[in-house]
Amino acid sequence: MKTIFITGASTGLGKATAKLFASKGWKVIATMRKPETEGELNRVDNITLLPLDVTNLEQIKSTAQKAIALGNIDVVFNNAGYGLIGPMEPVTDEQLTRQINTNILGVIRVTQAFIPYFREKKNGLFITTTSMGGLLTFPLSSVYHATKWALEGWSESLAFELNQFGIGVKTVSPGGIKTDFINRSLDTTSHPAYLKLTEKLYAGIHEDSFSTAEQIAEIVYEAATDGKDKLRYVAGADAEALYAQRLQLGDEEFRKGMAQQFFGVEMALAK
Repeated sequence: MKTIFITGASTGLGKATAKLFASKGWKVIATMRKPETEGELNRVDNITLLPLDVTNLEQIKSTAQKAIALGNIDVVFNNAGYGLIGPMEPVTDEQLTRQINTNILGVIRVTQAFIPYFREKKNGLFITTTSMGGLLTFPLSSVYHATKWALEGWSESLAFELNQFGIGVKTVSPGGIKTDFINRSLDTTSHPAYLKLTEKLYAGIHEDSFSTAEQIAEIVYEAATDGKDKLRYVAGADAEALYAQRLQLGDEEFRKGMAQQFFGVEMALAK
């Protein structure tokens, strides 16, 4: 029986992935900040809950050791993260630090805690939830995009050094997911100078076009089990369509299209 270690398993994609892998006969180590409040995953026999706040370095180290002590681990799924949306100008240092600590440093530190274990057994796989926001950008999401683009580049580089030890590195880059992400896992900023653009951005968010968490979890399972030497899994119809459009049009034409969509056709990109 194989085992997957999951961060951010309390809701959304993390929880859906835990349930899917458990249903497929895997052992699941599902981590979250407050496992004592979890009322569903704790009822599944092959799911073990452990506490983990990915911004707490000491807890990352201790939880990784507890997980390893439970038995063989095959996959580490770095899923914990959240969005910061709004204009850059009013972003506080606290917001900036929390976003980077969670979305980048948390992923890197969890991965680092498991590398020696995977290297010694010459086998293992790291899968990281990035986003279509790591492959293309929207207005009013600059800090969030910074973290997701960072994860894509970090994963691509990391694969070179870990593949030689039999360790795989993959990313799953979802589009929109029908979860409580917008209400629960989103931090926002606001400023009067950007109000019109902010309103237009939120008006353009239509969850009916998003994928379900369960659909994206299926892509995570595919990445974990297909045995392919493949780095990037673009997940969800919206992500696939937008990424294909960017590749087809090229970076600058795609950016112009985004500017026209959000600012109006009469507004050109700054020169």
